[in-house]
Amino acid sequence: MLEAIARTLICQLMVAWLLLVLGDFFSTFCYHVPEHVFGSLHLKTHHSAKKTFRHYAILTFNMQVLLDGLLGALPYLLVAAALWSFSPIGVITGLLFGQFHVWWRHVNALGWQTPKPIVLLCQLLFITTPEQHWLHHQKTNMGFGDIFTFFEQPARAWMRLLRWLRLQLRYSPV
Repeated sequence: MLEAIARTLICQLMVAWLLLVLGDFFSTFCYHVPEHVFGSLHLKTHHSAKKTFRHYAILTFNMQVLLDGLLGALPYLLVAAALWSFSPIGVITGLLFGQFHVWWRHVNALGWQTPKPIVLLCQLLFITTPEQHWLHHQKTNMGFGDIFTFFEQPARAWMRLLRWLRLQLRYSPV
């Protein structure tokens, strides 16, 4: 019986982890980076120098902020739907951790400083800290991967390719 409980718990944790990794991957490469290159919604609502923390939160009820948040979360929700049959508890756990991480990575704007032991743990697990995410707010061409730092380099390469494609489209005779 203990073995069955352990297997169930491992399955739930694996589904939660898979949801976070796949959701972060699709959100980064299908929405976040393309929005930085081709769009303006994300830049206007999330990176403007005039924004405060409240502008990132649902508390403002700004429809553009809500739309940007929904579009960024949509890949996580689609992955959640695909993984639901494997472990509803794992999916819910992953979504809750993902939402917690959204709030946590923006606490820098409130003066938060991540304690060193947590920074070290995040480095070991490749988890983005609020300080790393704040770099993305200051320099919008770096710091990609909402949750995981290992998406940073591939996202930069994807951004370079998309910028090149944008230039090709702009100057191609059609």
